[in-house]
Amino acid sequence: MSDANFTDTVPTEPLDTELSAREKLASPREKAINNIRNSLRHGQQQMVDWQGGPLAVSAVPGAGKSTGMAAAAAIAIARQYQRSNSSRPNVRRQLVVVTFTRSAAANIKAKIRKYLRDDLSLPQTGFVVHTLHGLALNIASRHPNLSGLELDRLTLITPNQGHRLIRTSVEQWITNNQSQYYSLVEGMQFDGEETERLRRQSVIRTEVLPDLASTVIHEAKSSGLSPEDLQILSRQTQDDYGILSIASGLYEQYETLMRDREFIDYDDMILAALRVLDNPSARRIEQNQVFAVFEDEAQDSSPLQTQLLQILASEGLGTGDWRSGTGSGEQGDEEQGAPSTEQRITQSPIPNGTRSVRSERQSPLVNLVRVGDPNQAINSTFTPADPIYFREFCQECQAKNRLATMDRAGRSTSIVIEAANFALQWVNSLYSSQNKKAKQQRLQAESLATAKLPFRDQNIHLVEPGDPQPNANPPAIGQGLELHTPRDIHHTVELISQRIIELFSEDESDKITGAILVRENRQGRWLGEALKPICKEHGINLYDVSEQERHSHVPEEILAILNFCDRPHSPDYLKAALGVMVKRRIIETQDLNALASLPEDFLYPGPLAPPQTEPVQKAAQICRSLLRARLELPVYHLISFIGLTLNYEQAELATADKLAERIAIQIAGNLSLGEMLRVLSEIVSSERFEPVDTEDSEARYTRPGQLTIITMHKAKGLDWDYVFMPFLHENLIPGRFWVPPQRQFLGSFTLSEVARAQIRAALHDEPHLPNVTEAWEQAKYLKIAEEYRLLYVAMTRAKRLLWMSAAKEAPFTWSKPDNLQKQAACPVFPALTREFGECVVE
Repeated sequence: MSDANFTDTVPTEPLDTELSAREKLASPREKAINNIRNSLRHGQQQMVDWQGGPLAVSAVPGAGKSTGMAAAAAIAIARQYQRSNSSRPNVRRQLVVVTFTRSAAANIKAKIRKYLRDDLSLPQTGFVVHTLHGLALNIASRHPNLSGLELDRLTLITPNQGHRLIRTSVEQWITNNQSQYYSLVEGMQFDGEETERLRRQSVIRTEVLPDLASTVIHEAKSSGLSPEDLQILSRQTQDDYGILSIASGLYEQYETLMRDREFIDYDDMILAALRVLDNPSARRIEQNQVFAVFEDEAQDSSPLQTQLLQILASEGLGTGDWRSGTGSGEQGDEEQGAPSTEQRITQSPIPNGTRSVRSERQSPLVNLVRVGDPNQAINSTFTPADPIYFREFCQECQAKNRLATMDRAGRSTSIVIEAANFALQWVNSLYSSQNKKAKQQRLQAESLATAKLPFRDQNIHLVEPGDPQPNANPPAIGQGLELHTPRDIHHTVELISQRIIELFSEDESDKITGAILVRENRQGRWLGEALKPICKEHGINLYDVSEQERHSHVPEEILAILNFCDRPHSPDYLKAALGVMVKRRIIETQDLNALASLPEDFLYPGPLAPPQTEPVQKAAQICRSLLRARLELPVYHLISFIGLTLNYEQAELATADKLAERIAIQIAGNLSLGEMLRVLSEIVSSERFEPVDTEDSEARYTRPGQLTIITMHKAKGLDWDYVFMPFLHENLIPGRFWVPPQRQFLGSFTLSEVARAQIRAALHDEPHLPNVTEAWEQAKYLKIAEEYRLLYVAMTRAKRLLWMSAAKEAPFTWSKPDNLQKQAACPVFPALTREFGECVVE
């Protein structure tokens, strides 16, 4: 989808003129706006100065884009209040803020409210904050007759390769397409041996086709392509298997099953919202409620998500169609005698029903601010997001002088910024040279693949003197950058252990934050097990994100407390309950054995008992409150009370509520504590209970005084004082794009990646669909480029110390960590050691 219609706008009044007029008025609110503006950096001020129309904001890591967006949103709301009161007192329109995750939505919502309340003295209203899917669902649910979504009877699913719906689609496709199926079984060559035939059938049914279905359905559906559209695309390229034709058939079977079983997926939400907005009356209703849309993390949007925001952000007070740019409620070009707007439809390999509509119009305005960083696009190899769309939007806005660049960042110390900038430039120069070589050799496929560099040429700069951010570009810990080449992964653990012991033994170590970033969860689990004894010995709080999220601690803690409530005279149960309180830091660490040995004396000391110390008194008081709740509260309220007693965070409270609801369903008709304990014991001992991920869940990753083990992907948007990045090896970053041995009978490519590349070529308006060889080369480029961006994201999480290592010996696969062999370092790592030789630690 093109972003061209974001950039042609009605020229706005120059900012200097408006500012001078405001200064003359010198109202308290205008003074407050100026105070907010003066507290921001130049790049953030460009966002605050937005007056309408499209604006692209390209922000480097640590530039403060969430703070800038919150300030810009609050000021836009204040100005909208003023406009509404003066010109349309009965019209109240709101700002829609859209971001990628619920945690980010909660963060920016809190910041906007703070600006409105503390700085502007305005009600904390006039805006809503949504995730993209939350916004779409909100629109669709208000117009069920148009969207086709009746939420009381539909079930939301998250389809993946192992989902039963995908598996059923595969089986039905095989039944209906025997000739194509047997063509896959024969592969590149086949000697007819029966055992090999059965093996291939199993691989195709359980791996190849489910992978192809889950990839293509998500890729096509999120781009507005139907199964029929894929079938038309399949005629524009030739291969031995008819990959896009197979994909189209799988997609059609999937959609049929979805309708029959009344299921919807996340892409259906976006499509449903677009169906609503395709209706002129409903579109005017929705647009009339919105005066602008601000989008965060715009590099992660898919084409249809971008289209949804574009429509919603269009001026909609009139009665005309948003596509034609007319409207009676706002004075447009037609009312000024200008010629009516013309649309040109750009022909592309996309079928007629899904052509890209590129509008050249002067009105209505598209009041859309998109903020993002294409250099932090790390989701495009497993979601339909593609940084190309935001890059194009930035380029088009730049041509219209509507591009703001936030290139000054105060998060990291100077040498971390230098290292990140060097990595960016080094990777781009590597691909520039490869591109030249490809052109010289006239390899069209590779030339096409490397035409777009992995990174936008945008360096991070230090903030200027007098920057408003406190402690901007903080002082380094040690040299700020440490580069290690351990003998093997065990030596890596030794080096990390030594460094964290040093860091946590320093003064105020309980106030600093630290993390170890790994490429995959298996590395994190191995590293967590290796570091547990050291951390325990030195009193270091180690938080392994994958382990904690795999086994929620909430059911186990609730069970320990309820066992005590049921049998308070049991020393074991009392000790377990006190242990939970110590772990949760509700009570101080003390000799629990002494307290639990005589439960009655601890809980209800008599007049002859020795006086209890203050920590013991506090522990006993909490235990007595739990026992009193057991007597006074209904059984179904106990879990919620325990959650509050243990000071659960929002995510943990939501998980406790989910647990209570599940138990209530299972013990319906027998509401007793004993039955509750029985069900809860089964959940803890034999089942995996999924915790609830709520808005502020990411706060637990950055607790002061804690060492967090987390994947690079999950670390995006977070930062720590010191960051360790071990195991930087070429086989993982950038990795090898390889075909699993069991699938190699089909050829030196995977069907799913070829289909993905061909679909994206159509969406990107490329002159022809790539053949299998070209598509595979493009898929390899996409994967490698994204891995380098992931490395860049990980490096820019560090504030004061970035510790990097590439062991000489490491596992080929982390499923077998003891099988060590020589491993080449990630190509960026040797380049860093050459450039920053003074930071190499022998």
